[in-house]
Amino acid sequence: MIANHKLMVYLDGTEESLNAAEYAIYLAKKLDAELFALYIVDIKTLEDLLKANIFVKSEELDFERDLEEDGKRYLKEIEIMGKEKNVTVKTFLSKGEINEESIKKIEELNINLLLVGEFDISESRTNIVYSETERIFRRAKCQVLVIKDEDNAHDLFDTI
Repeated sequence: MIANHKLMVYLDGTEESLNAAEYAIYLAKKLDAELFALYIVDIKTLEDLLKANIFVKSEELDFERDLEEDGKRYLKEIEIMGKEKNVTVKTFLSKGEINEESIKKIEELNINLLLVGEFDISESRTNIVYSETERIFRRAKCQVLVIKDEDNAHDLFDTI
């Protein structure tokens, strides 16, 4: 066992983040490490859409509520996945700017390793700059593991 090893998986509802969740459960089991899962409702983007008159306030609130329900569902799913493998997953649902909230939670919990799904493939350098997952990757002061091989992650998860 690695003494006091703490892993966190960032979930954003994409298939890539769910692959990272499977690998995180596998790794937590193998290392006998604590596992945390984080989902963040992106309030900043919602506020930007409201300011740009893309949303009216009631639409923003409805969308925020929908995103919060999605987050709860994804966090419940990883709890169930962990339970099936005898791994306790402590979950957190936050609201705010994704990279800011992630960094705060990593520091607050003293996370040693952050696991994230593969970044979206984008042909535009501008889109890459604004990828929230990539911003977390670049700003985190802990080790970051990007899970790229979905078949391998799934196969390893199935072995435990």
